[in-house]
Amino acid sequence: MAANGKLRIAMFPWLAFGHMIPWLELSKLIAQKGHQIFFISTPKNIDRLPKLSPELASSLHFVKIPMPHVDNLPENAEATTDISHQQVWYLKNAVDLLQQPMKELLQSLALDWVFYDFVAYWLPDIARQLRIRNGFFSIFTAPFLGYIGPSLVLINGDDDLKTPEDYTRTPKWVPFPTTVAIRLFEARRVFHLITGNESNISDFYRFGHILSNCDVIAVRSCKDFEPEWLNLVEELHRKPVIPVGQLPTTDNDTVDHTDTWRSIKEWLDKQEKGSVVYIAFGSEAKPSQEELTEIAFGLELSGLPFFWVLKKQIGPADSDLTELPDGFEERTKGRGFVCTFWAPQLKILAHDSVGGFLTHSGWSSVVEALQFKRPLIILTFYSDQCINAKVLEEKKVGYLIPRDEEDGSFTRNSMAESLKLVLVDEGGKIYRDKAKEISGLFGDRDRQDRYLDNFLTYLQTHNFEKGHI
Repeated sequence: MAANGKLRIAMFPWLAFGHMIPWLELSKLIAQKGHQIFFISTPKNIDRLPKLSPELASSLHFVKIPMPHVDNLPENAEATTDISHQQVWYLKNAVDLLQQPMKELLQSLALDWVFYDFVAYWLPDIARQLRIRNGFFSIFTAPFLGYIGPSLVLINGDDDLKTPEDYTRTPKWVPFPTTVAIRLFEARRVFHLITGNESNISDFYRFGHILSNCDVIAVRSCKDFEPEWLNLVEELHRKPVIPVGQLPTTDNDTVDHTDTWRSIKEWLDKQEKGSVVYIAFGSEAKPSQEELTEIAFGLELSGLPFFWVLKKQIGPADSDLTELPDGFEERTKGRGFVCTFWAPQLKILAHDSVGGFLTHSGWSSVVEALQFKRPLIILTFYSDQCINAKVLEEKKVGYLIPRDEEDGSFTRNSMAESLKLVLVDEGGKIYRDKAKEISGLFGDRDRQDRYLDNFLTYLQTHNFEKGHI
């Protein structure tokens, strides 16, 4: 650590933009305090990240580490958005081949701390060899970390957790009453990630090693929102668990999209206050053709105005193109805006005409919506979204669209009724009120700054220089 108390910190997020963007937000906040940040990723990913403002250039450094070659991983694929879901295993295998290059890189940076994501389960051992304090920064919420359980269970499994059905119950290590649990169709969709196979290390095994071997767990969370879950994670792992705040996104985009936003704003300005359903499912979630059809007809049946950011393809590897029902855009012309190009989500959510957000419940999208007091209508697809959704439902800021427990299917009628409930009906007033009530936990910059200062104080007082090992 420098004589002025400033830290040198390396950050190594998982190669998915849903991870890299919040990691970059945290990096920027730390760099603004004068600490030196080394943000490590592969060349193509760094080139695709939002450009830094000039005042951060001296303290936030992008460091490129070459992408290893792995059989079955498409050439030039460096992030999950470049590949199909079936190929993500190979991207994780590529990250595992970075062990020696990463060791040499960390050694050259003279670091105080290194933070890593859940995939690089081998990094705590390297950091310890190099006498660098190290931590896991989780963009996964505290309820997710609490739900998946102790390290030994994650690494070795548990006799009570052998089938997808077993994961639909509240785990035995959760000591407080909660409705948070995975639905059966969700458990089936992610079960291969839990178990892995002969040639692929499971995500749970990676989580187990990371949580067991890190020095500290930093979580994208705040104590006012989920204190019981933060306490549980600390009890499960017997090490410090530090919330770093919700990391509300700043407007990262440095490309001039003035004309695009002008046309979107003109349409939004014509709509009544709080009347528009905004629909977007993040950078990597995409409804199947059947789901897309039901969403479209549900929007049509609801009679509500809507702005839909529609992705027919997720990355170049996605050959399964989806299409809107015949005549849908003509029938909803004027009432609906289907956007198949880039759209400024923060600006749209901030507009007064938006009354609710149909979302996959990816946490970055949740934070962006709730900082602008927008209630959520939730349609999950995979991964941690299922836990996020149940937490939001329990706290009455999100409504889960009713679905078949076996296969996850839903109907256009349930879609229409869910949208009207949250935006219009008296029965959905609780969601609208709760979103307003808790918005300060997600968008208050002073609150975020306090969480950051608390985190940095911990890092400054717990390092090898001061004799803490």
